[in-house]
Amino acid sequence: MIKWKKTCALVMAGMMGLSLTACGSTGNTGDGNAADNTTKESAAGDNASTNENASGDALSVMIWDTYQEPGLKKIMDDFTKETGIPTQIQVVTWNEYWTLLEAGAQGGSMPDVFWMHSNEAQRYMENDMLLDLTDKIKDSDKLDMSKFPEDIKELYSYNDHVYAVPKDIDTIALWYNKTMFDEAGVAYPDDTWTWDTLAEAAKKLTKADGSQYGLGMKSDTNHEGYYNIIYDMGGKVISDDKKTSGYDDPNTIKAMQYVEQLIKDGSMPSSQTLSENGPDVLLRSGQLAMAFQGSWMISSFKDDDYAKENLDVAIMPKDAESGRRCSVYNGLGWAASANGKNTDNAWKLIEYLGTEAAQKKQAELGVTMSAYEGTSEDWVKSAPEFNLQAYLDVRDDMVIRPYSRSTVIWENKTNELLKEVWAGNADMAETCKKIAEEMNASLAEE
Repeated sequence: MIKWKKTCALVMAGMMGLSLTACGSTGNTGDGNAADNTTKESAAGDNASTNENASGDALSVMIWDTYQEPGLKKIMDDFTKETGIPTQIQVVTWNEYWTLLEAGAQGGSMPDVFWMHSNEAQRYMENDMLLDLTDKIKDSDKLDMSKFPEDIKELYSYNDHVYAVPKDIDTIALWYNKTMFDEAGVAYPDDTWTWDTLAEAAKKLTKADGSQYGLGMKSDTNHEGYYNIIYDMGGKVISDDKKTSGYDDPNTIKAMQYVEQLIKDGSMPSSQTLSENGPDVLLRSGQLAMAFQGSWMISSFKDDDYAKENLDVAIMPKDAESGRRCSVYNGLGWAASANGKNTDNAWKLIEYLGTEAAQKKQAELGVTMSAYEGTSEDWVKSAPEFNLQAYLDVRDDMVIRPYSRSTVIWENKTNELLKEVWAGNADMAETCKKIAEEMNASLAEE
């Protein structure tokens, strides 16, 4: 078992580096989130919203995605009307979220209810920081856990105990600018596209004056970016037993060299530009022709006039040799503090958020794809101007987002090393071998 204090120090050190590069991006959360869809104004609770009946006794709910807040507030307002229990949502940035949660775990002042991510769940569960929901779930007549994906449930289970109820599920798709494709005379992406097709299209869609680039993918765009390429091309990020890195696998190196060639082709903006503005921002400002986006990002596009007029969504490319087309996927969980003052009410909210009705409304409002079986079709209908079906069509071949007990540590180190490749200062093959060494060292300490 990883000792909490040791892990806390290591993760905090990693976060200091990550905060310099990931702020304002759609970085590596996917998952989850993982997007850092927050603004400076929403940091540290400045954008907190309280329902009509909220008071000093309101349940504190912490999330990191400002785009999801309006829809979640409507769902929590329904909860308040049904139970009389008020809630207050606090939105903070991705980096600040984990810093605050870490500090709260150490000081005994965690929010009542909050999002949990696969990157962090293992540590929190092992160290008894999350409310054990096992018996509560067994006694519930509202929750049907069989309706949630097994892989997502497994993320938030430890030693046969359950510590979170699945919130959502995500997949990845290719967003593209129809206007730019039309002007360049390039056919829109479809299910015949291979990664080679994408690379050639990206070249044609890039303008020499630097005003437009074919593709945008940051060095830390793993979940919605290069992880998918790695698995399509037969590689892996981590072994099935989570004991060794896959970055020195020949197929992984081949996939990452494909990414390196995109950089060398000049098809992507500079690493500095990508660090200042995430691919989603560049898409919405007419500077990118294509970008990979997680399904959780739809809230940032559906109300944007430029996006509605110019953008659409296609299924991810496939590998030309194997024909494989997979999507890395993840899902967040609703969790509560083990030592909170309002654990009974916190459980009532989590239980409510896991019901079919709440999950269905989350999808209908376009907050994100819901984890509950059979509700994602409603999410597709939430933004009919975009081909959101592309996110569902890839579900036949999904790979759970790579994780271990020390995910944050080895992912942060990976991001640091890959930045040099993106900047043109390092060779991808050699960098992958270095990543494998660093990652194996982290895994050996778990």
